[in-house]
Amino acid sequence: MANALPGEADTTVFLDGAFLPLSQARVHPLDRGFIYGDAVYEVIPAYGGHYLRLDAHLARLEHSLAEVRIGNPYPRAQWNHLLTELLDRHGGGDASIYLQVSRGVAPRDHAFPDCPPTVFIMPRPLQPVSEKQVDGGLKAICREDIRWHWCQIKSTSLQGAVLLRQQALDLGADEVILHRDRWVTEGAATNVFAVISGSVVTPPPSHWLLQGITRDLVLELAAQVDLPVAERPLGLEELQGADEIWLSSSTKEVLAVTQLDATLVGNGRPGPAWRRVWNAYQAFKADLRAQ
Repeated sequence: MANALPGEADTTVFLDGAFLPLSQARVHPLDRGFIYGDAVYEVIPAYGGHYLRLDAHLARLEHSLAEVRIGNPYPRAQWNHLLTELLDRHGGGDASIYLQVSRGVAPRDHAFPDCPPTVFIMPRPLQPVSEKQVDGGLKAICREDIRWHWCQIKSTSLQGAVLLRQQALDLGADEVILHRDRWVTEGAATNVFAVISGSVVTPPPSHWLLQGITRDLVLELAAQVDLPVAERPLGLEELQGADEIWLSSSTKEVLAVTQLDATLVGNGRPGPAWRRVWNAYQAFKADLRAQ
């Protein structure tokens, strides 16, 4: 990494066993994460210096590593120690931690090399979701899912998602909701929920989508505020006729979609079911900060 971005040069990161300023971090050009996108990652939010469901994020990291056959460089206890120390060095508060493990540095060849993995962890301030997005909701478009078939792995090979998200941005939308054969999978970087006849419906875990940690929390909070929840296949036509549509992610929490393919969702405002879950999410964060 030749130059840190403005305002990030002094950010303390972790790279291959050492804590150092981001401006001094260097990754070999033959690292397989750079050459092939041969790496997995996690994004872990923290509120008031406390991680949101760290064990669940580490369990998913372990699953991704096992699926792509990259050796886990650290036991769970050491991951916990490293992430806690990095957050302390960052100064606590609200933060988003990016963690990446690549297969390592080796001569360019498709075959798996015998080399240690590269570990990079970087904290960033976690900005609150904008009032405009909370009060006005998001715009989304629908597109055929062109990505690979192992979306349950949190891989850094994200070019398909990048190209799809850009289609949304080019049209003045915030996110793209994906479908395969007219069955909804997920967003480019979000999980999808629809409120249909009073129930919160979301596609079940499969190799077509990433089982988000925030997704699971949203389902729990929906049940806590007495909303029926169903994990089942969600057809594109059902989504298009839903009373409410929500998107969730670790940094955006859970937001309402108020316009889908230039058509208003409901009355074009975030709906009452979403508001109940949003309020429950804010209470959950407040409890986490108070720990």
